Amino acid sequence: MEIEYSSHFNRAYAKLEVALQQKAERAEQLFRENPFHPRLNTHKLRGKLKMFWSFSIDYHNRIAFNFVKGKHKVVFLDVGDHDIYK
Repeated sequence: MEIEYSSHFNRAYAKLEVALQQKAERAEQLFRENPFHPRLNTHKLRGKLKMFWSFSIDYHNRIAFNFVKGKHKVVFLDVGDHDIYK
C-alpha cells in the first residue's frame, strides 16, 4: 500500500515526542500489512469529518487519513490526540 503524507501531517508528526513517533511507526507498519487489523481500531469518522478515517497509535493518539478512490493509496492527514478532530 502506498502512503502519502500531507504537509500538515508532517508538521504534526515532527512535534511528537520521539517515543510517540516510534509507536506511530509501528502502527503504520501494521497498517501497511492490514489497514483493518483489530489492534488499530480503524474506523470511519462521523459528523463533519465523515469522509475521513482514523486508526489508533495508542489509547490517546490517532492518525487521520483518507483512502484515494480506485487506488491502493492513502493520504495521512493528521496525527495526535482527539484534538485532531476539532
